[in-house]
Amino acid sequence: MPVTVREPLGPTAAAALVFGSSAAVLVVELASLRLLAPYLGLTLETNTLVIGLALTAIAAGAWLGGQAADRIPPRRALGPLLGVAGIAVALMPSVMRSAAAVGDGSLLLPVATLVIVVPAALLSAVTPMVVKLRLTNLDETGSVVGRLSGIGTVGAIAGTVLTGFVLISLAPVSAILVGLGLLLVVASLVVDLRVRGRRSAGVPLALVAVAGIGAAAAPGGCDAETQYHCAVVTTDPDRPTGRVLVLDGLRHSYVDTTDPTYLDFEYIQAMAAYVDSAYPPQQPLRAYHLGGGGLTLPRYLAEVRPGTRSLVSEIDPGVVEVDTEQLGLVTGEDLEVRVEDGRVGMRRLEDASRDLVVGDAFGGVSVPFHLTTVEAMTEVRRVLEDDGRYVANLIDHGPMSFARAELATLREVFGHLALAGRPEGLSGEDGGNLVAVASMAPLDVEAWAAALDERGTGWVVITGEALDAWIDDAPVLRDDYAPVDQLLTPWG
Repeated sequence: MPVTVREPLGPTAAAALVFGSSAAVLVVELASLRLLAPYLGLTLETNTLVIGLALTAIAAGAWLGGQAADRIPPRRALGPLLGVAGIAVALMPSVMRSAAAVGDGSLLLPVATLVIVVPAALLSAVTPMVVKLRLTNLDETGSVVGRLSGIGTVGAIAGTVLTGFVLISLAPVSAILVGLGLLLVVASLVVDLRVRGRRSAGVPLALVAVAGIGAAAAPGGCDAETQYHCAVVTTDPDRPTGRVLVLDGLRHSYVDTTDPTYLDFEYIQAMAAYVDSAYPPQQPLRAYHLGGGGLTLPRYLAEVRPGTRSLVSEIDPGVVEVDTEQLGLVTGEDLEVRVEDGRVGMRRLEDASRDLVVGDAFGGVSVPFHLTTVEAMTEVRRVLEDDGRYVANLIDHGPMSFARAELATLREVFGHLALAGRPEGLSGEDGGNLVAVASMAPLDVEAWAAALDERGTGWVVITGEALDAWIDDAPVLRDDYAPVDQLLTPWG
């Protein structure tokens, strides 16, 4: 005979609670990645750490929440759980950034663990309590649990899409988390009147999907499956010694295995043209490269400026292996490659230790957001000599929203700027590569333009008032607000 009890929570309220709280967990997870990237790097390890902590918290919270639901009245516990979780979420930005700033940063990992696990576990403990409140008829156990699990999955998907496509482009990470914390606190007050709750077993599937998209899924036909890319090396049919490094279907680098001075891609020609025009011929340089790819420019500098010392930070060890095995890369004292995130590696460099810093790191066609910000550019300025130069490769299209924002960011940090590109690219009629140069010392723009003309690139250079007008009212990118991927969309 069925056993029934009084129904304290209706199906609509239960669905709203599970949906909303599931979405909140994904907002917290994605925001955590943004908070940690400037300190640990935007690496596979960082993603794995955050996802692992979130899943651990979900498992522990659900387990302990289920036990608590059998020992105390769920209606009495739901409000406090949401309230404490809301406070923990709101404190995430300040606590994590404070831990990173203390001493040598050794507090960051333990503090980050607590900051991520505590709110996720508290929210996860709410789900079994909602289930307990909804199980008014034991004959409906399967349908109740299955329905709430499905609703939780949909909520997780909604949270992922909302964060990735809307929230990150609209507000700083700190505002997102504080706002979410406030919503949870308000919800806790409402729950004390009519119960407001938390997530379901479907969220782990969404979390695994998010992890798999960026780290595991890659197209077939690869010469090498690296941690981040499907890498393919093709031979130039018009130049037997020419090789093209293709990552995830995109042409990233061109290398002539016997002639490092042969530069095929226009943006590399533009970078080389600037260096050639800015420094006396054959003067050796101390260069640091954010991103490696095929290491075309470091090889060029080593050839035309003997004695140049280039240090390269390349995040993908598989790409370095491809460079060595298929593109003829030889490393040594004059050309050192470190497998590391550029932002993290740059912090280890001494002040005023470089004549030249080159920014050429990409995930697809997007510069990793944490290498575009005021804070990152301040680090670049720190490692440069007083008259050192930062030369950066940018890709944009349409309204050029990202490129304009990046130039606005460089203007915030450096005293002198110049930008080169094809006229149709600068006008927004067409997309493609741009090369930006920034320095605290004046730039010889005329010499750069002449060097570009000598190479026959068809590129033009803008600076001064013309560049200010081009930048217009573009936003300045900061660690707390750098919607790079969103700015790169056609409507960005």
